[in-house]
Amino acid sequence: MDTAVVGSQPADTASSASSAPRHPSRSKAEAAVRTLIEWAGDDPDREGLKGTPARVVRAYEEFFAGYHESPVALLATTFEETAAYDEMIVLRDIRLESHCEHHMVPILGKAHIGYLPSKRVVGISKLARLVEVFAKRMQIQEALTSQIADSIHEVLKPRGVGVVIEAAHQCMTTRGIRKPGVSMVTSRMLGSFRDDPDTRREFLAMISGSRSALDES
Repeated sequence: MDTAVVGSQPADTASSASSAPRHPSRSKAEAAVRTLIEWAGDDPDREGLKGTPARVVRAYEEFFAGYHESPVALLATTFEETAAYDEMIVLRDIRLESHCEHHMVPILGKAHIGYLPSKRVVGISKLARLVEVFAKRMQIQEALTSQIADSIHEVLKPRGVGVVIEAAHQCMTTRGIRKPGVSMVTSRMLGSFRDDPDTRREFLAMISGSRSALDES
């Protein structure tokens, strides 16, 4: 499985916060939703839509909560008491929900993460949270794959990292070309996962028993 990454965003956007666009008020966000409702051809003041702008803004707070979390801080707590464990650690079938940055519609799938520790390991829940932090931003799958792998590589400094994501993009399945049942697979291999074919094969074999990302979408 070849790496399908064409570019990556910084692992932690905290340093660029000063150059980020000014955060609009909640009232401005709700007004924007009202405008979209009107543009679509409906009346934002009718009974069924009166509360919609506020509900959409609250939903966006959940969908894009990752902008307010630091992946570096998330991985900061590690453990060195591992009884000299130095074999591969794999967390597979991590549920992934993101939004396409081109159309702002859902990307649904699964992520699989593996790494070879070098003295330090991180709690497995932190790996799932790392996926969530980056997924809860406007994304393309290629960048998301790279961000997760690069963060683990830079913070934990393991001997190797592998990340595979398989997902369905509703910008393709529900609009445009309208091709349901299609999934996209991307991977990012670093260190021994890239350089050692045996390590790479072991990782891919360990995640191969996973069901398709679309099975539970």
